[in-house]
Amino acid sequence: MIFDVFNGDADGICALHQLRLAEPAESALVTGVKRDIGLLKRVAAEAKDSVTALDITVEKNLAALQSLLAKGIKVRWFDHHNPGELPVHPDFDSHIDTSADVCTSLIVDRFLGGRYRAWAVAAAFGDNLHESARLAAEPLQLDSTQLAALQELGECLNYNAYGDSVDDLYFHPAELYRCLHDYVDPFVFIAEAPEFAVLKAGYAQDMQLAEETRPYVVRASGAVLVLPDAAWARRVSGVYANALATAHPDRAHALVTRSPKGYYVVSVRAPVNNRVGADTLCMRFDGGGGRKAAGGINNLPEAQLDAFVQAFYETYPG
Repeated sequence: MIFDVFNGDADGICALHQLRLAEPAESALVTGVKRDIGLLKRVAAEAKDSVTALDITVEKNLAALQSLLAKGIKVRWFDHHNPGELPVHPDFDSHIDTSADVCTSLIVDRFLGGRYRAWAVAAAFGDNLHESARLAAEPLQLDSTQLAALQELGECLNYNAYGDSVDDLYFHPAELYRCLHDYVDPFVFIAEAPEFAVLKAGYAQDMQLAEETRPYVVRASGAVLVLPDAAWARRVSGVYANALATAHPDRAHALVTRSPKGYYVVSVRAPVNNRVGADTLCMRFDGGGGRKAAGGINNLPEAQLDAFVQAFYETYPG
């Protein structure tokens, strides 16, 4: 059996979509909300099975990875997050690049020689890597309308991944992947798929609510916003952080969203013009991690909010 394990955001979905367009296979899908990255422990694989992991960090899945390798299971890994120490094993095939201007879909695109490049462009836009998306798109010779459509697609796919649980989402990421995988051409998906129309409308509505939120703290070097305990706030936290980062490229941003479980969930974006520090900032707190340009904390106790704000401005002092 083949297991495809992937982050439920635009990058994870588009990375797997490209790979399975190039290497068609029936597989068991293992995914979840954006922050559900410890996915490998759900894989009940046996010897002679294989696993492909996309856009989830090795560090958060190391014990499960070592267990799979010990069973003789071949594991292939595509990712752009800080992996920690990688295992050395003949059955572990890693394609990991932590450069700040790379996402997992661009790594898969590189692996496939650009065969399904438009999907990688959409994913890069969804991951707020606008310049990388435009550079990747150059050989496609797209016009400005087509580029804008791919940007909207990436942002809407990314938007669907954020929530405290899949109940907050419009579509389970596995369901959204299956719908999307029927389309080789992303422009046909944009024009025809009812799922895209649903996400586009929901995105616009939630972003309007987010834009009415005043910052908790704002300085020249960065802004911290606290969003309420509401499904719309959890859905929009990542894409609104990206939108703020694009609008204020010299400023860092943190969106702190109240969870119904009594803690905060944090999304951090480094300044677009200085894509460093988000991963190390978030790793200072339990459950935190990410990459240089963007990071998050899955469970920040309410009592640690001020400590996080202090650490945020220590990382981005201006």
